[in-house]
Amino acid sequence: FAIAFSLLRSGLGLQTAPASMVMISLALFMTFYVMAPVFDRAWNKGVQPLMRNEITQDVAFREIANPFREFMMREVRDKDLRLFEDLADPAFRTGEDGIVDFRVLVPAFMISELRRGFEIGFLIVLPFLVIDLVVATLTMSMGMMMLPPTVISLPFKILFFVLIDGWNILVGSLIRSFS
Repeated sequence: FAIAFSLLRSGLGLQTAPASMVMISLALFMTFYVMAPVFDRAWNKGVQPLMRNEITQDVAFREIANPFREFMMREVRDKDLRLFEDLADPAFRTGEDGIVDFRVLVPAFMISELRRGFEIGFLIVLPFLVIDLVVATLTMSMGMMMLPPTVISLPFKILFFVLIDGWNILVGSLIRSFS
């Protein structure tokens, strides 16, 4: 989420608005929203039974970790998982039981998410780049070489983002990108 929001801000040409704290907070709350079912499962299957002394710590750890592992396995790209499997120490590779070690899964998941963030970011920035190019072409053709095109394109980019209900589209698309 943070990458997409950062690229949105860059694409709009706004370096400090919305504030970084606002963007990071939104990314954090969206993460909580997406991860809520995973947190609930981990709590109900692992933490609560452990607190009631119904299961041991080892079983609780497995029950808490399983929802996170399943979530990451759904979202990770096979290519990224294979990369870390191949690079991993043989002790950390997927075992006979088919369970992928977290030392392999977490970095594979992270680079998968980085890639997804940049893919979405590219799609976000593209329309703003087109607006910048059109404005730059128009200002140059009018002989206004001393006027920076970004001064003129900024209001158009903000207007475009507001008119298409950009926040709704962006946040909805980001959340829907998780299966």
